[in-house]
Amino acid sequence: MLSAAILVSDNMLSESPGKSADQFELVEQMGKLTPAFDAQGIKLDLVRWKVAASEAKNYDAMLPLFVWDYFENNQETFLAEMAQVEELTRLLNSYQVLKWNSHKRYLEDLAEKNAPTIRTLNVENVNEQNVESAFESLDTDTLVIKPTIGGGAWRQVLYERGTPFPSSDELPPESALIQAFLPNVRTEGEYSFIYFNGKFSHAVNKKPKNGDYRIQSAYGGIESAYDPASSELATAETILERLEFLPLYARVDLIRGTDQNLKLIELEMIEPYLYLPFASGEGADNTGAQLLAAALKKRLT
Repeated sequence: MLSAAILVSDNMLSESPGKSADQFELVEQMGKLTPAFDAQGIKLDLVRWKVAASEAKNYDAMLPLFVWDYFENNQETFLAEMAQVEELTRLLNSYQVLKWNSHKRYLEDLAEKNAPTIRTLNVENVNEQNVESAFESLDTDTLVIKPTIGGGAWRQVLYERGTPFPSSDELPPESALIQAFLPNVRTEGEYSFIYFNGKFSHAVNKKPKNGDYRIQSAYGGIESAYDPASSELATAETILERLEFLPLYARVDLIRGTDQNLKLIELEMIEPYLYLPFASGEGADNTGAQLLAAALKKRLT
């Protein structure tokens, strides 16, 4: 029987004193992944990412799906650990994919390849001068400022021209992305398209609660299953086709721009929540979990 480890951050473990409010998502997702992997002859365990290298020889593969703290000043440690893992077993997605995807300047790389992305400015440190310049460059009165290494709206700010400048504790601690705020996020929401080995699995629509713009469930965001049109699938697949590699798993997050076309806001290939409750079937019958398990088995055999 094959064996695989899902790598997890300490804050996702039930015994952790600083347990994340999202910990239930780990329980829910493993409830579908474990039996689906077992049906493919793959035993699935949870392993803390901080000790992954010392455990790597015990597994045929390691998947960093729940490393939900790697961006909280842990990026260098995380990547160093993953480099060691890859020397000892299959790391999926690979170290090079994780390294590239951990820094959101990948949006710039994809834009240069004519992928439909949100126009994004990169700055080394956020200050009043480059923010004021961004208002002019992006032709907007409202900006979203987010860390280049981040997730879950961590240290992310919605800033409106003429209001008090955010404090340093609110802003990204180091380099940042600056994007125009797109009003469609409050009405239409954001879309997530999930792919395994390049094959579409399922899609989700995520809307913020009234008065907010953040679509994450931790901030009251509302999620629902979504049946994408063929043109929308084509947009997501155009983005994946621009990659020079085939990821085992990828989540393509799209939002509609002011030109009414869907554009990439993030491409998640490290630790994306896979929204398995919105794929059909429970437990081992969950179609999303089945696709991922089959994709991994194909890679390993």
